[in-house]
Amino acid sequence: MGGRGKNRKSSSVKLVIVVVLICCVGAALIADLLWATSTSTYSSIFYSNYKSLSHSNTNSNYSATAAKDQKDTAAVHGRFLSKTFADLAGPQLKWDKMAQSPVPRLDGAAIQINDQLFVFAGYGTIDLVHSHVDIYNFTSNTWGGRFDMPKQMAHSHLGMVTDGRYIYIVTGQYGPQCRGPTAHTFVLDTKTKKWQDMPPLPVPRYAPATQLWRGRLHVMGGSKEDRYTPGVDHWSIAVKDGRVLEKEWRTEMPIPRGGPHRACIVVDDRLYMIGGQEGDFMAKPNSPIFKCSRRNEVVYSDVYMLDDEMKWKALPPMPKPDSHIEFAWAVVNNSIVIAGGTTEKHPETKKMILVGEIFQFHLDTLKWAVVGKLPYRVKTTLVGFWDGWLYFTSGQRDRGPDDPTPKKVTGEMWRTKLSLPLS
Repeated sequence: MGGRGKNRKSSSVKLVIVVVLICCVGAALIADLLWATSTSTYSSIFYSNYKSLSHSNTNSNYSATAAKDQKDTAAVHGRFLSKTFADLAGPQLKWDKMAQSPVPRLDGAAIQINDQLFVFAGYGTIDLVHSHVDIYNFTSNTWGGRFDMPKQMAHSHLGMVTDGRYIYIVTGQYGPQCRGPTAHTFVLDTKTKKWQDMPPLPVPRYAPATQLWRGRLHVMGGSKEDRYTPGVDHWSIAVKDGRVLEKEWRTEMPIPRGGPHRACIVVDDRLYMIGGQEGDFMAKPNSPIFKCSRRNEVVYSDVYMLDDEMKWKALPPMPKPDSHIEFAWAVVNNSIVIAGGTTEKHPETKKMILVGEIFQFHLDTLKWAVVGKLPYRVKTTLVGFWDGWLYFTSGQRDRGPDDPTPKKVTGEMWRTKLSLPLS
């Protein structure tokens, strides 16, 4: 009798242990399923929120708070946002590597006149800037015709535009690292290769938006003298055939949002401003070499058009924020095409992210599309379009397919056949 009681008690204990083990295994499986589901949902929600917040320019405090909250959530789950999360899908294009530029360039400038691309200035390294012009011929696909810039002319962050013969050059940074800007302005006769002075800008600016519109040279925005504070100033001066027709710059309607590194384009008598950023690197306090020190930057996707009444009108934003695109554009079949740039920094690592897409803005429909991918992500590309070929040269490229952060300053020249419908 006692032996059977002990056996029953032992059997009951074993049954309880088995039930407990089954419950533990079941609970673990359910928890794992919920964890995986929540992590997947987080990733998609985070990217959706990132795009939404990046396109908003009215609540930067909310954007920073939301990014911090989502980062904390990711840390709890042990998952972090991919380095390449900001990449957008697009067609893979066939690229041909052409003759390399005589020198690598970052933050240089370029102007196309017919089958020639005039390439100016730029950083070779952070401690070396160029003070000459190189010319690329799209017909022969060769470089040549190097000549010097004026000694007082800026070496990077230039404003620049052409009327088809004369190139107007405005302000910019003088020297390497993060040195100060100059207010000097010049005009270049591309046939004679002769330079002339123009009236200086009222105050110096870094990388202002610059265009010719209705007989006047317009200079807008950029960064102020400290290299960081966005400027919203807008000036113009009358010009014709390389001559300045007025003694002073005229104050115009301020731009809706200040800052440097935006594309500024005139098509069919309409002036467009696309992308850009607020904030930039600054000189480190008391540094004898004006050593660059990074500050917070906000990259935006805003698009504005100046209408007939000299009022700014907001247009549909870019597919994602994009900056460092002042010479990264071409007009193709009533569309604006923009190649590369930089987008908002990674919300967790805070590292700069380069852009590898080619964007098309249809001027008839005012709609954006991704029409291709570059050979690599790159900022401050210098773009031209000739005989159906889209060309780009120079800039600072990424670290590889899986790492969009900037590394090497390049002088490579690439081209791809680009066919876009008229509408």
